[in-house]
Amino acid sequence: MFKALVVEKDDDGKTSASVQEIGLDRLPEGDVTVAVEYSTVNYKDGLCIGPGGGLVRNYPHVPGIDFAGTVEASDDARYKAGDKVVLTGWRVGEAYWGGYAQKARVKGDWLVPLPSGLDTRQAMAVGTAGFTAMLAVMALEDHGIKDGPVLVTGAAGGVGSVATAILANLGHRVAGVTGRPETADYLTALGASQIVAREEINETVKRPLEAETWGGCVDAVGGAMLARVLGQMKYGASVAAVGLAGGAGLPATVIPFLLRGVNLLGIDSVMQPYDNRLRAWTRIARDLPMDKLEAMIRPATLADLPGLGRDILKGQVKGRIVVDVNG
Repeated sequence: MFKALVVEKDDDGKTSASVQEIGLDRLPEGDVTVAVEYSTVNYKDGLCIGPGGGLVRNYPHVPGIDFAGTVEASDDARYKAGDKVVLTGWRVGEAYWGGYAQKARVKGDWLVPLPSGLDTRQAMAVGTAGFTAMLAVMALEDHGIKDGPVLVTGAAGGVGSVATAILANLGHRVAGVTGRPETADYLTALGASQIVAREEINETVKRPLEAETWGGCVDAVGGAMLARVLGQMKYGASVAAVGLAGGAGLPATVIPFLLRGVNLLGIDSVMQPYDNRLRAWTRIARDLPMDKLEAMIRPATLADLPGLGRDILKGQVKGRIVVDVNG
């Protein structure tokens, strides 16, 4: 028997989440069984835990869209008992049971060996948000980061925090956008050299082009903010867009793309090829300063998750929540 946070739905469609003890026979089919050590809390997890279940397709359900742990049993030749592994994406925690349990069973194709230089706790301090941030940084690099500050929107959130730390560690000047003035010291400690109030960016777009300001951008917000940022990019600069918190609409014109050659790069962390996932995790181990990573961590246990799910949906979470599933 092992502990898991189980979300259930009653006949009236009401959902509830509770920590339960369940057996291995309850786990879904898969090639590899992992003794989970750590998971995280992401916006999608809040939706899965919250009323109505959000992204959940079948009940009962174990949320948790990522995890890190130790292989316990494997039918996949790439993994053996004792190997340290990490998983992000592939609809785990949404359509498939996820990381909010002490055991998980998944397809071997979904896993990546934990790279040297990271332990399982650090891997989940990075988590899906940090993995996505690294994918965004790599995309900007592949298209060439221009001279000038790199803007990070939603900088105090999970993706923004890690993107800020990585970019600063790589030697870029980082301008962090936040709607919470109290997070300024936090962002400065991560390496941001400039703090930009959300109100300065998230205004109605008055002109399709403004002064060329940013040499690149990791946008974790979308919506009107993304539209405004497009008109402020330097010629040939790129925006790596990773989030929809500001909405899926884009009230912009084609002018930034035609007259400034701005690149809009969509980042999807769910279905990444194995080689790209391994490349990203290897870069994280190399380029994310561990001392700054520690500053992002907020510890939690399975019992804390229902409340934390509500908090993240309200935008009340700063940094990275690391869930010790054995705590």
